Amino acid sequence: MVFESDDWGSIRMPSLDSFNFLKNKGIDLITGDSLRYNINDTLASPEDLSALFDVLSSHKDKNGRPCVFTPVCLVANPDFNKIRTNNFTEYFYEPFTETLKKYPGCEKSFELWQQGINAGLFAPQFHGREHLNVASWIKALQNNDRDTRLAFDHGLWAIKLPNTINAGGYQAAFLFNSREEKNNLECILKEGLDLFEVVFGYKASYFVPTNGFLNNSLGKVLIKGGIQYLNTTYIQNEPIDNKKFKKRFHYLGQQNQWGQKFILRNALFEPNQTGSNNLYECLERIKIAFYWNKPAIISTHRTNYIGELNPQNRINGLNELNKLLKILLNKYPQIEFMTTPELAELIGK
Repeated sequence: MVFESDDWGSIRMPSLDSFNFLKNKGIDLITGDSLRYNINDTLASPEDLSALFDVLSSHKDKNGRPCVFTPVCLVANPDFNKIRTNNFTEYFYEPFTETLKKYPGCEKSFELWQQGINAGLFAPQFHGREHLNVASWIKALQNNDRDTRLAFDHGLWAIKLPNTINAGGYQAAFLFNSREEKNNLECILKEGLDLFEVVFGYKASYFVPTNGFLNNSLGKVLIKGGIQYLNTTYIQNEPIDNKKFKKRFHYLGQQNQWGQKFILRNALFEPNQTGSNNLYECLERIKIAFYWNKPAIISTHRTNYIGELNPQNRINGLNELNKLLKILLNKYPQIEFMTTPELAELIGK
């Protein structure tokens, strides 16, 4: 059993004051699934991480190993001050460890990251340099797009635009509209992987593209940077050029031309997602996976476990996670917890 958790390291909503200000300005922060992120999700505090680690460490598999998360991380965020100082003519970023120091209450968060890593509860892998489509965002800032500028003034970009110049919005970092933008993505990936190694002291081996979009030719850059395993969906919408996509079909363990193996998730655990009985649905998906002698690879986002904006959100998310793990270990006592790279190596054997 593997838990993959997206978005760690990236900023989202800095404060509820920012949320209320932008909402009152008519900016769409609540359509679809965006609401649960914008009212709950922000950088993880020491309290968030400590509470999560307490739950993970309290559940052990048949080998006595505690439950482990594979947090899929963004290693950088925009340097808003530098971008403004340069009058939006150029993009600048900073390591997420520097961003943490600027967020009240998060100054010591990375110490908790390191504790979780050393305790075998947290095993970071790569989600990208930023959870941001740099080309689209900078272009909108330079064009003085009202909503984008207002969000920028509050230190965020995760808004919906009625006439976005990117089909996937600002969150989809690896969509592109020209050959030049695609070439820039190669640089972004290389810099992100280099920064990952600097921050964590080891090379990332697994990559989950933000919002699921990735042109497969970028696998060549990723393999040079140490990425041996790639996340994808069963039916991948591969961006080709200028908002065009091509369907690709994948299966767990499939290899591409560079020998990278595809990892496909087969269960969702999103306790703060409305409109579904998430715990029951997750258990059913795991039941199906185990019936067919497949590993359970569970997708769960950071937003479910963050309490800085809404303390009850963290309480609810961890209660549900605790309940899920209790049920699973009782029903399947032979469960083995693994990180994604460990599972991928096992598949390779």
